[in-house]
Amino acid sequence: MATATGQAKAKRKPVFVKVEDLKPGTTGNTLIVKVLETTPVNTSSRPNRSRALLSRPAPPARIAECVVGDETGTIIFTARNEQVDLMMKGATVILRNAKIVMFKGTTMRLAIDKWGRIEVTEPAKFEVKEDNNLSLVEYELVTVPDQGMD
Repeated sequence: MATATGQAKAKRKPVFVKVEDLKPGTTGNTLIVKVLETTPVNTSSRPNRSRALLSRPAPPARIAECVVGDETGTIIFTARNEQVDLMMKGATVILRNAKIVMFKGTTMRLAIDKWGRIEVTEPAKFEVKEDNNLSLVEYELVTVPDQGMD
């Protein structure tokens, strides 16, 4: 990528984070995780209004909830469409530019949008800590009143 001065912008080295370090509202997370299980989610066959005028309907979205983890804990990753094919049980993957989305406003899920990437990599050497599932922790949104200067 070139800047206004014509010089190439140096790429940043990815900073890998552990599952236990994930917090609500964070984006740009890069992790190496193992896929423990993949469960397809039934999506409704509700017609998409924006595609109603086109000659052929949109294919239904494929969604799977995948339990992924590393040596610090596990979390549910929501895989969409072609991401589902990469999230096979037992695979080790690198999740680049992953973000935390709040499911039903209270629990964390990991997701990758169009700006992120999933890469299948060689099997990891770590054992997954399955008794620390961050998707089971419920959060509550607390609004703090502004502390005005007196």
